[in-house]
Amino acid sequence: MGNSESASTDPRFISATRSFTHKKLEDLKTLFTSLAFQSQSNGEFISPSVFQTYFGIHGQLGERMFDLVTQKRKDQKLTFQDLVIAKAIYEKGTKEEIEEFIYQLLDVTGDDILSRSDLKIALVAILDTVFPPNDSEPGISSSHEDIVDVFLNAGTFSKKVEGSAENCMSFEDFKSWCSLLPSVRKFLGSLLMPHDLGRPGYQVPRLVLGNTDPNFIILRREYAWHIGGLLPQLELEEWNLLYHSSVHGLSFNTFLGNIS
Repeated sequence: MGNSESASTDPRFISATRSFTHKKLEDLKTLFTSLAFQSQSNGEFISPSVFQTYFGIHGQLGERMFDLVTQKRKDQKLTFQDLVIAKAIYEKGTKEEIEEFIYQLLDVTGDDILSRSDLKIALVAILDTVFPPNDSEPGISSSHEDIVDVFLNAGTFSKKVEGSAENCMSFEDFKSWCSLLPSVRKFLGSLLMPHDLGRPGYQVPRLVLGNTDPNFIILRREYAWHIGGLLPQLELEEWNLLYHSSVHGLSFNTFLGNIS
C-alpha cells in the first residue's frame, strides 16, 4: 500500500492531527497541495527539491530534514501524512521530543552517530543561510571557519564509538551544547516554518556604527546573531554604537553619559 494507504488508518497521523486546529490543518492541506502541484506528482507527494526550495534548507542538512520528515522511507516522496506528523512532533511535541528530532537532524550522514564532522556541516549550512555569501554589510567576514570552530569547541563529545578513536556527541551533550548556543537552537527549531515569515533564529541585528571604522569594532555580526539568540525578536532590529574611545574620546563621564 505504501503512500497510497489512507491517512485515516495511520494512528500516528490521527494522533498528530489533534495537535492542530481545524483551520491550521486546512492551511497545511493548502500548502501541501501547492507544493505537490509544483512537484508535478498529481497531488500525491512533495519532491525533495521543492521541499528544500520552499523551506530554504539546502545541501546535506536539507536532505537530512527531508529524510526525517518522510520517516526515513528513502522513497523521495513527502506525503500529507508525513507533513502533519513531522510538524506535530517538531513544533507541537514535548521539549524532549523536539530536541530528539533536532539531535537526529544534526546527524546529517544518517549513521546514528553525531560526530564533530556532522556538526561542522550543519553549522556551515546555518551560517551560510543566515549570512549569505553576497552579504556585504560592514562587520561580516568572508569565511565562517573561525566562528564554526568556536561553536564546535563549545561542545562536549563524550559518547564512545565502537571501532573509532573519536568520540561522538551524546544526547545529553547535545542538550548542554544547545544551552550554550541559543541562536543555533532557535534556528534549528524553526526550519519547518515558511521562510518568508521572519523565522526565529534568522534575524541578525543591524549594527549602526555611525562614522566608526568597522575594523575597530570587536563585535562582529556573527557574534551579534549569537548573542541575539537569547533576546526576543523586537530587540533584534538595530543595535546602535553608544561609545567608542576612537570617536568619543577617553572621558569616563562621556562614557557614562552615552550609555545612560
